[in-house]
Amino acid sequence: MADDRPSPMEVLRQARAQLTELTGMTAESVSSFEQTEDGWSLDVEVLELARVPDTMSLMASYQVELDPEGQLTGYRRVRRYERGRSDSHRPGGR
Repeated sequence: MADDRPSPMEVLRQARAQLTELTGMTAESVSSFEQTEDGWSLDVEVLELARVPDTMSLMASYQVELDPEGQLTGYRRVRRYERGRSDSHRPGGR
């Protein structure tokens, strides 16, 4: 029997579309993606508040969980930052 599971690209598209629909915010990119025992886990970068100049826009990183078929089962915001700021790499943690 054929494998009915979605391809990784289909999962990425579904995750972005579902998160955008649920939050009303634009999912701009996927910064982390992995298959898990329970489905899929992604980190999605979202535009939370557009500002001028664009480098001052408020972004957020959301952890998104999907089932094996690519349906969103949960999400949570894990970080907020200004678009123009780089990550501060702190030793030993997030």
